[in-house]
Order: sequence, then C-alpha cells, then structure tokens
Amino acid sequence: MNTNTPALITFIGGGNMASAIIGGLLRQGHPASALQIVEPWDEQRARLTEQFPGVALFSSADAGLRTSDLVIWAVKPQMFKDAALASAPHLGGALHLSVAAGITTDSMVSWLGTGRIVRAMPNTPALVGLGMTGLFARPEASADDRALAERVVRTTGELVWVAQERDLDAVTALSGSGPAYVFYFLEAMRDAGERMGLPADVALQLATGTFVGAATLAQRSSEPPQVLRERVTSKGGTTYAALTAMDAAGIKASFEEALFAAQRRAEELGRDFGR
Repeated sequence: MNTNTPALITFIGGGNMASAIIGGLLRQGHPASALQIVEPWDEQRARLTEQFPGVALFSSADAGLRTSDLVIWAVKPQMFKDAALASAPHLGGALHLSVAAGITTDSMVSWLGTGRIVRAMPNTPALVGLGMTGLFARPEASADDRALAERVVRTTGELVWVAQERDLDAVTALSGSGPAYVFYFLEAMRDAGERMGLPADVALQLATGTFVGAATLAQRSSEPPQVLRERVTSKGGTTYAALTAMDAAGIKASFEEALFAAQRRAEELGRDFGR
C-alpha cells in the first residue's frame, strides 16, 4: 500500500459498530471515496447511503473488492462464517480486522485463508468517540498491519493490546458488555431517585453526571478505586450506609459472577459459531 494514498477500507456489515468506525474515520479526514460497505439488507443500505454520502455500498461481495487494504468484519457472530466464505474469494491480500464477539482467529484463518488478522473487542461508546477496545494480533500481522488497525480503532476512542487471544473473552466481559452494566445501574439510580420524590429526568441527570464525574476522576487519579471509594465513605455516614447495604446483599460478589458469566458466554460463542 502506498503510504501517501488513503487505505481502501471495506466493511462487511453496516450496523452500529461499522457506523461508529466509519464516522470516526470521516471525522479524522479519511475520504469517503476510500470506504466501502457490503450490506445485504436494502433498508440498512438506504440508511447508510443517507448517513455517509460518498461511501460505496454493495449488496454482496464481488471482485471489485480485491483492491481493499483493510477489511473490517462487523457482522454478528452467527453470520460470520457464511459471510466469510462468500466474501473470501473477492478480498485479495487485505488485512482483516474483526469486531465480532467470540469468533477466534483460528476460525477466521480457516474461512479466509490468511493469517493477517487483528481481532478487536470494542464497545458502544465508540458511537460517541469514547469507546474502549481490546486488540489482539496474530503473528502473521506485521507491525504495519498493527499500526493500521490501531489508527482505525483510535478514531473511536481508546485501546489496549492483549498478548493472548483468550484474554479477549475477559475484555468482552469487562468493557465489551460493560456499557450495559453502567446503564443497568443508571436505571436503578433513576428509579430509586423517582421513588424518593425526584422527577425521573432530574434523577437520571444526577445519576449520569455522577457516573461521568466518578469515571473521569478514576481515570485521572493515580490512586486505585478502593482508595477513592474510602475517601467518600465516612463511617456512620450516608455512603457507608449504602455500601453496607450492598455488602449485606452480596452485590459485589454477584456482580463479579455476572462478569464471569459474560466471559463464559464469549467462549461459547467461539465454539458455537466458529466451526
């Protein structure tokens, strides 16, 4: 690939995560003419055409995709195999970046016929440029390949590399599924605030602002979360009462077990749909 020429990036699948990455690339100045999407659903193609003028849309893969420098797999795990087998003959020698949960790179190699693969586990805050993505690269992916994948992913937020592919199941449990946990607690805080007499929108604003502020403080602080927690927990005070109630209910242990359940499900997805 000529480093002076924008990489030609093809997306297989045009759902939310593809849209987040495309939006990030366009904001960073990547030309729409160097992006293309294979999306079989007519209604979704129509939405993408309206959302991203100048980006080429296709209903299926064909030989026109052979010049792709990077192929981003943004399909559901249960659809990956069929999409890969149908598309592989038309994708030339591209680097492959997958954002599909659970599907291992060994399965991708068997379907795509190449080991130039980077696997990513993003999350939905990528839609607003605040995503958190875990990345794993196979040995066949060069330093330049890793750099290209990293440039693309950084348009959606932050990233971390993991040394072992199985660690991506833990990434899936913590950050991939993590936004849903935050929304779950936001729901609970909103509902509790409403029961205490606050308007629902005021309660939600308070809860959301608290999560944003606390997460930003944790991110910027050199101190671990337990120290930050202890600093706002005076013995006998209101925070102490709340945390004591949570401990008595076993919330921390239950929450940790929930994350392990997500990790196990990520492993199952690889087994169920990676054959």
